[in-house]
Amino acid sequence: MPADTARPADFADRDPALRPLLDRFLTAEDRARIEPLLAELGTLAAGEIDRQAAVADANPPKLRGYTPDGERVDTIEYHPAHDRLAHFAYERFGLAAMSHRTGVHGWPTRVPHTVKYALSYLYVQSEFGMACPLSMTDSAARILRLFDPERYADEIAALSSTDPGHRATGAMFMTERQGGTDVGLTETVATDHGTHWTLSGRKWFASNPGADVVLTLARVPGQGEGTRGLGMFLVPRTRPDGSRNAVRVDRLKDKLGSRSIASGEVTLEDAYATPVGELSRGFRQMAEMLNVSRLSNAMRSTALMRRAVRESVDHTRERHVFGVPLFEQPLMRVTLLPMVLDAEAALALVLEAAARLDDADAGDVEARELVRVLTPLAKYTICKRARTVTGEAMEIRGGNGYIEDWVNPRLLRDAHLGSIWEGSSNVIALDVLRCMRRQNAHRALAGTYTDRLVDLPLPAAELLVARWAEVSARGDRLLDAPAGEQQMRIGRYADELTRTVMATLLVEQAAHRPHDGRALLVAHTGLRLLTDPETLPHTALDHLAALADGGEVPLSAAEEALNA
Repeated sequence: MPADTARPADFADRDPALRPLLDRFLTAEDRARIEPLLAELGTLAAGEIDRQAAVADANPPKLRGYTPDGERVDTIEYHPAHDRLAHFAYERFGLAAMSHRTGVHGWPTRVPHTVKYALSYLYVQSEFGMACPLSMTDSAARILRLFDPERYADEIAALSSTDPGHRATGAMFMTERQGGTDVGLTETVATDHGTHWTLSGRKWFASNPGADVVLTLARVPGQGEGTRGLGMFLVPRTRPDGSRNAVRVDRLKDKLGSRSIASGEVTLEDAYATPVGELSRGFRQMAEMLNVSRLSNAMRSTALMRRAVRESVDHTRERHVFGVPLFEQPLMRVTLLPMVLDAEAALALVLEAAARLDDADAGDVEARELVRVLTPLAKYTICKRARTVTGEAMEIRGGNGYIEDWVNPRLLRDAHLGSIWEGSSNVIALDVLRCMRRQNAHRALAGTYTDRLVDLPLPAAELLVARWAEVSARGDRLLDAPAGEQQMRIGRYADELTRTVMATLLVEQAAHRPHDGRALLVAHTGLRLLTDPETLPHTALDHLAALADGGEVPLSAAEEALNA
């Protein structure tokens, strides 16, 4: 292995943002409980998980359709590296279990979403693919718990188990060939048999097609057209009598990234199914699963950015050009600084959305409305930015960055997934527009974060209060425009909303740590990038090492950056 591929001993220790942000978002008790998990998972992510992830990526799953004597089995065979990665995710750290049962890692309650996403973020820095079925398993348990907990108590228990002999995985089969984004075009048909239903149709993009518990949409006869005609159903891998359900895996997809896990085309041939919740609300129930999956996408993209930044910082410190380390050269610093800030701001937004999801689940109506718009905003901006950051990291490494012996190609391939699955960027932007039309979400954001800024003793807070007033007014003008113009402008506006939230969170973090010059410099530089992205304060460039690694920055230097 080349010299500059030496891995740090602990991904958590090398992260300058993670622990300080958790200090703010978690109670003292939860912060103490997560600390040993950060240390253990941070070390594993930098070591064994990283090694197994490289092997699993190079050895993707294979479909075995038949036994030697011709019996159809549709078995998906995984490399042992995949199984080892699954052990860490599902069993050792209980990442799919912790939101649904008490006692995981000693928590007296269910583990907060904030903790789950923080730990998952460490895991994904080495293994992206596993996070897809992991997220769907977690989301499936959530949907069943919200909409049909008594009927599916056994399934919820299996989906949230950490016992290798009992745990189950979940999946969401929604996409059909004729209607990916337009779910109302779903053609799969449900037939009522009294004690159960059967489903017939073809699902075009089914991730984790060998899942034990599949949630899917199908058209209920007599219920109407479009999305209102769709009911949600649970399709088990095996029927109640133990026989294999009529779910045919036609083929596995040969994907650009996320190669360690399986995605396939699936045909339901009168597959045994049971209804979930109210059949007339199938699409609305599935939307809840989509929303939390989208937040998981943003978290995963954040993890890819953090890994890409770390790779770039380590490489540029060791790579000398014309006798000077790349890290010390001005143009490279200008390249690295936005990457460092993007990774930190993205993590702040993911943890903020997770914290608001915790509040919403506890019954806070305002938090529920807030997380409803924060989630698509996070997915829109963070997932798009991850493609740029991982691309920059590949270029920074030069020719080696393009070679599969190094992690950069995998980071880049995986980064493109976040902007596609669970809704492409344009679909997500339109979802933000829907939130604005229905709930004045832009004004709710402005009100919430202005209230949180007004009492902060920082000049940057005053600037952001004014910024929120401007952004809110622009949102009003957007809604006054013709519908076609709204659609044309919503992408840029959604990104502006997201970045204003991010800048607010960084300023809040600086206020939370009043004697931390680094936090203040991050906040001031983040604000500068928001308001004038063409200029970067020299103070931030001079202190890039501290920004990248978490070192000390004099308060005077941070204040100088604001006034530059």
